[in-house]
Amino acid sequence: MFSDNKRPMTEIGGQPNRIEKNTKIKGDIVSEADFRIDGKLDGNVKTSGKVVIGKDGYIHGKVECVNADIEGSFNGELLVSDLLSLKASAVIEGTVSVSKLAVEPGATFNASCTMKGKGGSLGSSSATASDSGSSTSSQGFKSSVGRNSNEPAKAS
Repeated sequence: MFSDNKRPMTEIGGQPNRIEKNTKIKGDIVSEADFRIDGKLDGNVKTSGKVVIGKDGYIHGKVECVNADIEGSFNGELLVSDLLSLKASAVIEGTVSVSKLAVEPGATFNASCTMKGKGGSLGSSSATASDSGSSTSSQGFKSSVGRNSNEPAKAS
């Protein structure tokens, strides 16, 4: 009867939520759908979907989500259970916990970062990196590619 609606559902939670440019919100947000912030939010976001911070967007607080794409600014605690993607215009400050991290050259990443392994356990690596040009800083990161998992890591 109502099946003529041709719009696809983005997540189990339904339509994505949006805070438009020139909108300022103070408070906490809990949602099961995706969230896009193009305005300013002073508070916390918790969603079982994706959080997108647009180029003019800014969040100061704690964000818990599955995936995140950031073009704008974030200051606080960021907990991403899967992929965090930082675009060239992104500015991140605070603490970050992720499973996967993608950073475009030009992004500013001034955060304490903890990466979870495949088993979901937190790794022991913690690093602070800043990339404000086309060069990439990888100081403090160690790779385990090609190393036997039973061998202890050797410092270089």
